[in-house]
Amino acid sequence: MIAIEGVSKTFPNGTLALENISTGIAAGEFVALLGPSGCGKSTLLRLLAGLETPSQGAIDFAEGRPKPGGIGFVFQDATLMPWATAAQNVALPLRLQGRPDAAAVKAALAQVGLAEFASAKPAALSGGMKMRVSIARALVSKPHFLLMDEPFAALDEFTRHRLQEDLRDLWRRTRPTIVFVTHSIYEAAYLATRVIVMSPRPGRIAADLPSPVQDGPERRTADDYVAFVKQLTKTLQAVMPA
Repeated sequence: MIAIEGVSKTFPNGTLALENISTGIAAGEFVALLGPSGCGKSTLLRLLAGLETPSQGAIDFAEGRPKPGGIGFVFQDATLMPWATAAQNVALPLRLQGRPDAAAVKAALAQVGLAEFASAKPAALSGGMKMRVSIARALVSKPHFLLMDEPFAALDEFTRHRLQEDLRDLWRRTRPTIVFVTHSIYEAAYLATRVIVMSPRPGRIAADLPSPVQDGPERRTADDYVAFVKQLTKTLQAVMPA
């Protein structure tokens, strides 16, 4: 679906954030970008979204860059309009595209378990519910490509686990292509079908590891999950400076 060829990114202040990134992302994959803070994970995500341009190299989509609505982006913060209801927040991408669709908004809220909170404003929602609204907003235009920048980082552990389970279930049901930025080894091992481990800045691909973890109700405690966590931990330890 996407070919990333020799991509580097240098910012105007001279910071080399990414250096010679080359990889591919197939349709329907759930790819986690794992690495320490400042290694360029979010920069790579913004390049994929078209919010930044590479200083060198190219990012090519198999069918050309997606049209508006073809890419959904979920930020670290829910970034909701405080004066608007959940439904109005979710409807924003469709309004910007000039194609309001109340049925699509209702369906997106139902996908994240918030059908009964369509009329609620952000002040009445918990942190986890706000993030669900943000995810619904990213899903409402039915994107084939979903980019997520540490969306659960600020949540408590219980809420984070619940949303991880919900996201994994959503991916199994609808199979969008997901690229998910995280600095949590446990989150990457639980969610992704493939984990790209990045080195400290300038970010490079240190390892590209397919997940051996099988689906099942005990996924978080299964032997293959525990083994994958250990593999990712050793891989990160090997790339971190002494």
